[in-house]
Amino acid sequence: MSPGIYSIWIVLIVGLFSTAAALSAQEKPNLLLITVDDMNADSVGVFRSQLADTTPNIDHLAKEGIRFERAHVQVANCMPSRNVMWSGLYPHSNRVEGFYQVMNPGYLTLVDYAKLAGYFTAIQHKDHDSSPYTPYAWDVSLHALPVLGNQSIKDPKSYGLATAEAIRLAKQAGKPFYLLINIADPHVPFFGLNRKGEPIDDPFVPSRLYHPDEVPVPGFLPDDPVVREELAHYYSSVRRADDAVGEILQALKSSGEDNSTLVMFLSDHGMPFPFAKTQLYHWSTRTPLVIRWPGVIEAGFVDSEHMVSAVDLLPTLLDSIGVAVPANIQGRTFMPLLKGETQDDRDSVFKMYMENAAGGRSPMRAVESPQFLYIFNPWSNGERTMHSATNNTRTYRRMLQLAKRDQQLAGRLELLSHRQLEEFYDVRSDPDCLVNLVNDPAYSAEVERYRGMLESWMRRLQDPMLPVFSDRHDAAKLAAYMRDQQRQTDERKHWARAIKARLEM
Repeated sequence: MSPGIYSIWIVLIVGLFSTAAALSAQEKPNLLLITVDDMNADSVGVFRSQLADTTPNIDHLAKEGIRFERAHVQVANCMPSRNVMWSGLYPHSNRVEGFYQVMNPGYLTLVDYAKLAGYFTAIQHKDHDSSPYTPYAWDVSLHALPVLGNQSIKDPKSYGLATAEAIRLAKQAGKPFYLLINIADPHVPFFGLNRKGEPIDDPFVPSRLYHPDEVPVPGFLPDDPVVREELAHYYSSVRRADDAVGEILQALKSSGEDNSTLVMFLSDHGMPFPFAKTQLYHWSTRTPLVIRWPGVIEAGFVDSEHMVSAVDLLPTLLDSIGVAVPANIQGRTFMPLLKGETQDDRDSVFKMYMENAAGGRSPMRAVESPQFLYIFNPWSNGERTMHSATNNTRTYRRMLQLAKRDQQLAGRLELLSHRQLEEFYDVRSDPDCLVNLVNDPAYSAEVERYRGMLESWMRRLQDPMLPVFSDRHDAAKLAAYMRDQQRQTDERKHWARAIKARLEM
């Protein structure tokens, strides 16, 4: 554990234990949290997938619990998104804005709170991406256990084996468990492909394969044979992720802990294709959030009204295990919604993006409601280019080819690469975010209202981007802001190297 976190433990330990003590070990629910990597919400059957039978196990889980139709993550790339989930803090506050950890974070994450509350904790896959510091606080990193051998993260059975072993160890310790099981699919490489997108003999065959002629093509992508072929591999990987969910849930059921366990499922962000992953569009952040908690949550309930987001997960889970939510947490519990009640001020979510996996900075902020989405892109100056993991897809390369003779597609790629300072979409009628309404006089009042919503949020959360947002039409200030962003990136890379060197000592 990072040395700087010990002081936080000392401050909070008495309060946490006194609160958690109110629940006996028998009353505390086990926590089984399942994530998938790079899965669109509308790839899941019960979230209105256009392709039949993609996720039978996730669908069954949803029928036994609650699904949230308006759930979003804060960030559409992996490590920043996951650190929001487990810290209850936005990236500018937890300081994990890219793919790096921080020294002396000064706050706890869910695994720390769970251990203080007497839980046995274990993680499968994504150890580094799920924590702001090293060494990790988990009791067990499951993939490192000799008993599991050299199981592939693309093998659905490995997740069932890991879950069963973790529950066995928790019972051996006489503790309730908190398991974070992170499924590797449908992140690239997709089923049947290597990291270059080339065909391979893949031993981990999904329970159902999909073909290019049957898959739906999202409205933000061109309908083209090359695109369809890559989407077919993606959807087959979605089905393999669902196979893994089935293995996990079967292991839980076989353990006898099914009825005493809160199970949560979601994706860290949208599909790994242009205009989804690494962006702040509607499909970039919408996540298929499902929670099952026998005896607490009504089976088959659908919340299609309230907007919840990843920053709200930690306080809600702390509520579920009887731990007081610390004052520094920026998310807000939605426990009342799990009990079938309503909750005020659940009509918008705030989103952000800062950095890609290579350290390239393209800072953005956004606010989305059930009808509108406003995005602020301070990096956009008509020359600076955004680089993203989705540039490595066959789909993106095919789009470049098609754009040579398709002016409309060329315009879309221009937007993807250089963006505009502001974007505004009617996501109710245009969820694919194809028509930017920011300069449409008919929407000027709404644009101004959403600017105000974002500014109020920035002010309340002390967002460092606030000054440049307030002066967003000052080109010199925008340029100075981006120079400062590059300086911060260079400093973070220095500290990342320092952390790595320290660990290797």
